[in-house]
Amino acid sequence: MDELQHYDYELPAELIARQPPQAREDARLLVVDRQTGGFSDHSIRDLPELLRPADCLVLNDTQVIPARLLGYRTATGGKWEGLFLEAAADGTWLLLSQTRGKLRIDEQLTVVAADAGQSSLQLTVIGRTDDGSLVVRPETGETDHLILLGRVGTVPLPPYVGREKPTDLDWQRYQTTFASRPGAIAAPTAGLHFTPQLLQACAQRGISQTCVTLHVGVGTFRSINTERLEEHSMHSEWCELTSATVETIGEARDRGGRIVAIGTTSVRTLESAVQDGMLQPFRGPTELFIRPPYKFEAVDSLLTNFHLPRTTLLVLVSAFAGRELIRSAYEHAIRERYRFYSYGDAMLIL
Repeated sequence: MDELQHYDYELPAELIARQPPQAREDARLLVVDRQTGGFSDHSIRDLPELLRPADCLVLNDTQVIPARLLGYRTATGGKWEGLFLEAAADGTWLLLSQTRGKLRIDEQLTVVAADAGQSSLQLTVIGRTDDGSLVVRPETGETDHLILLGRVGTVPLPPYVGREKPTDLDWQRYQTTFASRPGAIAAPTAGLHFTPQLLQACAQRGISQTCVTLHVGVGTFRSINTERLEEHSMHSEWCELTSATVETIGEARDRGGRIVAIGTTSVRTLESAVQDGMLQPFRGPTELFIRPPYKFEAVDSLLTNFHLPRTTLLVLVSAFAGRELIRSAYEHAIRERYRFYSYGDAMLIL
């Protein structure tokens, strides 16, 4: 029996959010009550009133980098596209790569900036990793990959958005308003709904807030291709939870408040930092795969977007709220025409 069928569903194509809402706070919010199993429909603007004054929001402050690379094979002019994954200590880059035919060792690639080709970068193919990622060497004197990506990279929009090149609005909206630490190649999408005004409204109600960092990697959105969850090889992502955040969370707990994770990335960071039942400062890679049955020790409530089927994100949410309750919630969201995925609406699980 395919265990992943429990995490599959049919979504009408028109419910995939291919554009952000006109304003961040226009997003709808489905509230899921784990105690009663009930649902209620709201707006993200209602969040301060839906939470308690002593609660604590935990946001992911990672910043999306312009990781998508567009260009051509230098010798032939054939179209090429890449997605930056990471920079190695020796200055080489790991990429996902897409082109017609097979790239050869020592072949040159030309990356052309999105700004009408005002900048370009030459990459030399060095080899491939065991998992198929392309290894390239940037042919430039600049060693800071963030500077280079800033010159020639563009917004790494998910494929289902369906745009060859991002719009000016994508540059603004595929980034949280509180992003401060560059490193993600995909947005922590639950955080996209928050404006300074919404966070201020939460603070005025007595809801505290703090940040963790998890640099979202490409594995987050990949489908699980094994029949059983235990056979899935979980991707690694770098994260950090500081001692100051641990202290803020502890103070909220002392007040009787709930820890409200904003997004599955915040959940993964918090749960990775639990040692012997206690939340501890943590910095480094995590390969934690949260799947049923799982005992959550750091998170009480979760605000999250609606996720792709057969993904580790949907499995995590199901572990938190219960598989059948999440299935019912998704069915409700589809009936009520909620918008799905990165630019879509959100769900608050209490």
